[in-house]
Amino acid sequence: MAKRQDIGKSGEDIAKQYLQNKGYEILHSNWRTGHKEVDIIAKMGNEIVFVEVKACQSSTYRSPIEAVDVKKQKRLIEAAELFLEASTLEYELRFDVIGIVFYKEKYEIEHIVAAFSGF
Repeated sequence: MAKRQDIGKSGEDIAKQYLQNKGYEILHSNWRTGHKEVDIIAKMGNEIVFVEVKACQSSTYRSPIEAVDVKKQKRLIEAAELFLEASTLEYELRFDVIGIVFYKEKYEIEHIVAAFSGF
């Protein structure tokens, strides 16, 4: 069984490649300030997209998307606010969630665009 950190890192790498293939420009990976982190900050058209990535093995009992609960959403919104305060970017904002489930040597990816609102 793979370690949790390895699954998370693999999931984030897959999510970045997936977004790039869809035309997103990756601005930051694992952007951190204090105890707050955003897995991926990307740009698509006139939007800055804050992406939370959740990955798991097929043996888990729920979708990785379900792990992005209200508490996690709040932390992501707070991190986005801090990112915006420190940047000069002026775009529309969006919060997406990408869930990845690994099945031995395959995986499934689910991308929820505008999964929740923050402002």
